[in-house]
Amino acid sequence: MIKQLGGLSSRLSSPVFQIRQLAGDSSSIPPNSYHHRIAAKKKIEVRLTLRAHSTSPEAVSSGSRMVKAIRVHETGGPEVLKWEDIEVGEPKEGEIKVKNQAIGLNFIDVQFRRGSYKAVALPFTPGMEAAGVVTAIGPGLTGRKVGDIVAYAGHPMGAYAEEQILTANKVVPVPPSIDSITAACVLLKGMTAHMLVRSCFKVEPGHTVLVHAAAGGVGSLVCQWANALGATVIGTVSTKEKAAQAREDGCHHTILYKEENFVSRVNEITSGKGVDVVYDSVGKDTFQGSLECLKVRGYMVCLGQASGAPDPVPLPALGAKSLFLTRPTLFHYIATRDDLLECAGEVFANVLSGVLRPRVNHTFPLSQAAQAHAILESRQTSGSVVLIPDNKD
Repeated sequence: MIKQLGGLSSRLSSPVFQIRQLAGDSSSIPPNSYHHRIAAKKKIEVRLTLRAHSTSPEAVSSGSRMVKAIRVHETGGPEVLKWEDIEVGEPKEGEIKVKNQAIGLNFIDVQFRRGSYKAVALPFTPGMEAAGVVTAIGPGLTGRKVGDIVAYAGHPMGAYAEEQILTANKVVPVPPSIDSITAACVLLKGMTAHMLVRSCFKVEPGHTVLVHAAAGGVGSLVCQWANALGATVIGTVSTKEKAAQAREDGCHHTILYKEENFVSRVNEITSGKGVDVVYDSVGKDTFQGSLECLKVRGYMVCLGQASGAPDPVPLPALGAKSLFLTRPTLFHYIATRDDLLECAGEVFANVLSGVLRPRVNHTFPLSQAAQAHAILESRQTSGSVVLIPDNKD
């Protein structure tokens, strides 16, 4: 889905990027290696501008119109996701209207649907990640135009809709060589992976990392990125098929957690030393074992609770090995416009360079969001799940 271009420099010279050459010399680094790409990236400062690539402008409606969306009137199972008509008005000052072309499905959507995370009010339209075309701009807004291709990730919810109104500063331009489906599947998950391997714990050569749900949407990107950074990557998966995918994504060791005790296997792999960091999106079922896998002064990064909330941990339990425990929220790391653009720019640049290879293994019409949620919850998925609006064309 990603068009092949020439070298990284030619990709970054597209109109989507504003480039400033910086000092540095990477001539002594072997070409085409990850460290060569990192050195090359250090020579340029990539800042996304708001000049996203465009399609031919679409007609802009006057006044409100009815569009289709998924609505949640009560929390519960996938069956509470209802396909309904909603009214979408015109953008006000500082806003844009976007016709969604692809919508990323994330486990946080399931948590809001279940009621594990509280929505602002019922009913609500779920979804926190999408890519599409700008169809209208608010009064006085500059730097944006009808036809721009943009993506966004985060609050407010509302991505499970054919069209929506967004705050202009919350969207980022999509490079012309990345299609909407790829953008919709990689932005939120990719920025989460960036937070995990570059901020929560800065992965470097020589580190050993344990990634739970290594074949999932976020897990696969974390494995790819950590491997490219020079770490030894251990991943837990549920099936042999997912183990094969995880190895393709950079896992040096895979553990079938249904057949093997992952704590024992990690100790075996690390000769009893443990790992530097655990990235745990599973929660209750893996939390205690993950702590046991850490070496002295290791980092436990909790990024989700697919199996439920972990039991409380007494502080003395961390003191036994001077462990660090954190539960990061992505939106604190991209709270400012500059932080958002920098993080999204890093994600897109790593997609273009081949470090990140997002997998879209499952697509559903938006009207079938309930089926998509059911398969995601059953852990039958690998890679990313994307919803396609029924009126995309």
